[in-house]
Amino acid sequence: MNQPDYRQLLDAEVWAYIARSEAFYPPDAVSLTIAEQRAVYDRMCADFHRGHPAGVQSCDERHGGVKCRRYELADTEAESEVGATVIYYHGGGFVVGGLESHDDICAEICKETGYRVISVDYALAPEVVFPGCYEDAWAAFAAIAQGFAGPIVLAGDSAGGNLAAAVAHEARSQLSGRIVGQVLIYPGLGGDWGQGSYVTHADAPQLSVTDLEFYQQTRTGGALPPEGDARFAPLQDVDFSGLPPSVIFTAECDPLSSDGETYRNAVIAAGGRALWIEEQGLVHGYLRARVMSARAATSFARIVAAVSALGRGDWDSLAG
Repeated sequence: MNQPDYRQLLDAEVWAYIARSEAFYPPDAVSLTIAEQRAVYDRMCADFHRGHPAGVQSCDERHGGVKCRRYELADTEAESEVGATVIYYHGGGFVVGGLESHDDICAEICKETGYRVISVDYALAPEVVFPGCYEDAWAAFAAIAQGFAGPIVLAGDSAGGNLAAAVAHEARSQLSGRIVGQVLIYPGLGGDWGQGSYVTHADAPQLSVTDLEFYQQTRTGGALPPEGDARFAPLQDVDFSGLPPSVIFTAECDPLSSDGETYRNAVIAAGGRALWIEEQGLVHGYLRARVMSARAATSFARIVAAVSALGRGDWDSLAG
């Protein structure tokens, strides 16, 4: 199957972003050692980092034994003023990334929504293989839910979107009503690699199916992926009922795009609320592109608006 003409699908700003990111994190980064991958990824994220907005304060702390970073507005005096707590899981293929890679993103979500944001620094593969990353994600979630009152919004990008959804699937039977929404940003949810965007965009810029194969093998420690385990792949669940209102953002030029549509359809078929937003002319990892791409900046604004609306329990403003 012929690949799309990305020179036509992606505008000049997105291509400039790709060139800037690849100057640090090359297209064949998965051929590097794990230590080298982490080093170049961290340098790339540092280059795009634009600091904290005025009025946002942060502190590092542990929840459930997992290192986390909490962001709050400096002038928030009462718990009732926080509104909601956003638990954020960063992307990076379960291999790279951490508190620093998504630091400014979380700070901006805090500033724009007024909500408390807690970023979770779950353990990475190959040092910890599945289900280790998920167990960290769950342990942090459970401790945060116990330690802070009020509604919770789960959020994450890429691998972090997988973890946010996996936690939502597990938590619905234990903390009904506490999770008021989930925002999944170009998540990998375990869709069918033989169809849809996995085929159409198999060699997309920024993320390819070859990359996905590497990340999956590293995540499992070389073992075969588990089957029927929603902790590994939320789309493998057999029950999509009782999930919180869900907003899924995907990039058009991304092999993972179809997962957003499939997940949306499964939630709605089970009687839930879900919205899938396909961002045209964008690539995987575009959160960092918001600093130089109008398309990415517009999508980030939509993401923040979704987090804000879900935290208020305002589904109508999204669905309308």
